[in-house]
Amino acid sequence: MSNIAKVLSKRQDRGEGLGTNEKAIPFNKQDYQTLKQECLAKKTLFCDPTFPAESDSLGYNELGRYSSKTRGVQWKRPKELCSNPEFIVDGAKRTDICQGALGDCWLLAAIASLTLDNAILERVVPPGQSFIEDYAGIFHFQFWQYGEWVDVVIDDRLPTRDGKLLFVHSAEGSEFWSALLEKAYAKLNGSYEALSGGSTTEGFEDFTGGIAENHDLSKAPPYLFKLMQKALTLGSLLGCSIDITSSYETEAVTSLKLVKGHAYSVTGAEEVHSYGRLVQLVRIRNPWGQVEWTGPWSDNSKEWNSVQPEEKAKLDYSGEDGEFWMAYSDFIQQFSKLEICNLTPDTLSSEDASRWNYNQFEGNWRVGSTAGGCRNNPATFCSNPQYVIKLEEEDDDPHDGEDGCTILVGLMQKDGRKDKRFGRDLNTIGFAIYKVTINITDNITINTTTIKMKRFFFKGTQSFWSNTFINLREVSERFKLPPGEYVIIPSTFEPHRKGSFVLRVFTEKEAAASIHDCVFTLQDSEVSVFELQQILDSVTSKRTDVKTDGFSMETCRHIISLLDKDGSSKLGLVEFHILWIKIQKYLLGDQLGGDYRIKCRTEINGCICFSTGFQLNNEVLEVIISRYANQQYAIDFDCFVGCLIRLEMLFSNVFIYKCVFFLCVLQWLCLALS
Repeated sequence: MSNIAKVLSKRQDRGEGLGTNEKAIPFNKQDYQTLKQECLAKKTLFCDPTFPAESDSLGYNELGRYSSKTRGVQWKRPKELCSNPEFIVDGAKRTDICQGALGDCWLLAAIASLTLDNAILERVVPPGQSFIEDYAGIFHFQFWQYGEWVDVVIDDRLPTRDGKLLFVHSAEGSEFWSALLEKAYAKLNGSYEALSGGSTTEGFEDFTGGIAENHDLSKAPPYLFKLMQKALTLGSLLGCSIDITSSYETEAVTSLKLVKGHAYSVTGAEEVHSYGRLVQLVRIRNPWGQVEWTGPWSDNSKEWNSVQPEEKAKLDYSGEDGEFWMAYSDFIQQFSKLEICNLTPDTLSSEDASRWNYNQFEGNWRVGSTAGGCRNNPATFCSNPQYVIKLEEEDDDPHDGEDGCTILVGLMQKDGRKDKRFGRDLNTIGFAIYKVTINITDNITINTTTIKMKRFFFKGTQSFWSNTFINLREVSERFKLPPGEYVIIPSTFEPHRKGSFVLRVFTEKEAAASIHDCVFTLQDSEVSVFELQQILDSVTSKRTDVKTDGFSMETCRHIISLLDKDGSSKLGLVEFHILWIKIQKYLLGDQLGGDYRIKCRTEINGCICFSTGFQLNNEVLEVIISRYANQQYAIDFDCFVGCLIRLEMLFSNVFIYKCVFFLCVLQWLCLALS
C-alpha cells in the first residue's frame, strides 16, 4: 500500500474513532476479550505466541541467548511466585515500582509519575484485571505509538531468577501490575533489552500521547518553579536527571546521595513557611525505591523543625521509600535537566483545566523525493515535507511576561527501539520555522514562476527559528512567535536519509494547521518519477470523489515513459502540461462514475465502446480488466489514468505498429496492453 493509501485509510479510521484511547488498535491483531474468552472456555492459561517465554523476548545482545546475564532465567506466572498474587493493592502507588536488573530507570520514572493521576493511569492500565475473577493468565495495556493508541496483550509469564522477578517489581513482592506493564512495553518494542537506556519523556509520551519539552537547569528561567507548579496542577508528567561526563559516572552516587545519569520523577512542587519566609520545595522520587538525598530538606533533616506540624503532615516528608524533598534552589544546582510532558486535550478530565490546542501530522522522508536534508543543502532542502500553521491570537496573561503566541513543536521519528536489534541508528533530525511573507494557495499552479518562487523562498529567507539537530527519537522546543503564518520544515540533517515521522504542534490559542503539499519544487524544471508520484498523490488525496490508494511508482514510470519525448526519463513543463490537461479531463465527466467502473455498450459491429470513446472489442476489454481492475471489476483512478494514457499513446501510433507487425489493430492492442 502506498503512503497516500495509508494516510487515507488512517483518516477514515480516525473518523470512526479507531486509534483513540477509547478504541485502541489491537497490537499484532490480538483482541484481548476474544483471546480471554477462548482461554476461559478451554480452561487453559494464555500463552502468547507473539512474545513467547523465550530468550529472544529477553534480548539480542547483553540479554541474548548466550549471555551470562540470562543464565538461570525461568519464566514463571505470579501464582508460581507467591500464594496470593494481586494485580493492584489499594491503588497504584509510586512505591509499587522498584527497578530490577534492566537499565530502564527512565521508564520506571515515567510509570511513577503516571500513578499521580488515576484517570491517566487507567488509560494505560485498564481497570478490572485481576488474578481471581475470570483469571486466564492474560492481561492487556494501552500505549500511545506515533499518533495512535494500541492495545497490547500479554501472558503473565515473567522472567525470574532464583524465584524472584528479574526486572521491575513491587516492594511488597505480591503486587504485579508494574511488572506486567513493563512486559507489555517490552513486547511493543521488540524485547526487554530494547528498553535499556532512554529518556523519561519517551515513557511520558507513550503513556499519555502528550508532547514533551526539556529545560536546561543551568539556564533555568526565573518563572520555572511556577511553570512546574502549573504543570503538576494540569496533570503533566515531570522528570529530572543529572548529566554525566563519561560512562564511568553512570549511576555513580554523589556525597549527598544523588545518582548521576539516572532518571528521577518530580512528583510535587510546594511552598512552605520556614522562620517566617516562604521556601520553594520540590519533591523527587528515585525509582530504585531507595537511595535518597541527604542535604537540606531531606527526610527528618533539621529544616523541618521550622515548619508547623499541620503543614508538615500535608507534605508527607518522611519515609524510606526513595522519595524526598529538596529546596528548589538546590534542585536547579544539583540536577542538570528537567523534562515536562504536556498532555493532549483528551487526556485531561477536568473541565476547569486549561488545555492546549493540538495538531498532528504524519509524514515520510523518501530518498530521491522528500528526503532533502537540512538547510545546509539548499538544492534539496525545499523538497522536504512542509506544514503551515496560522497564529492569530496572542496568549492571555503570559506567565513569562512576553506578548506573543506560545507554540510547542515536537518532531518524532518512528521505530527506533525496534531497529536497535538490527544495528540501525536513529536519524539525526530537526526542524526549521519560516515566517510566510507570500500568500499560500491550495491551488496547484505548474509554471516557471511558481517553481522559482518556491525554490528561492528558502534560499533567500533566513529561518526565524530552528532547533538543534540530534539523533533522538524526538526533538521538541517551545517558541513565542508574533501572530502570522508560518511554515514548519521537518528534516534529517543529511539528505537522502529515509524515515517516517510524526510532527505535532501545541498552541495555547486555537490555530489552523495543514500540510503544505500543494506547490512543488522542481530542481531542473522537469518532473521526475518521484516528484510525479508526490504531485498526483497530493491532488487525489484532496478529492473525496476519487477512489484510489495512491499512484504506484510503476504507474508513474509508465506515464513518464509514454509522454517523455526527449528520452530524459522526466517530464518537461510542456510534457507535464499535456498530462495535466488529460488528468483534468479524466477528473471531469460524469460518465466515469465515482469508482471509475468500466462502462460500455455493444455496437452493431460487435465492438465495445469504452466510456472515453475508444472502440474496443471484448478481447481487449478482458485484457484491460485483467491488467487494471480489482476483484470487484472496478478500476481505481490511478490505474484508470495509466490505462487511458496508454490507450491514447497506442491509438496515436497504431498505424505505424500495424505496418511493422502486420497485425490487426485489436490484436496489437491486446499484446501492447498485456
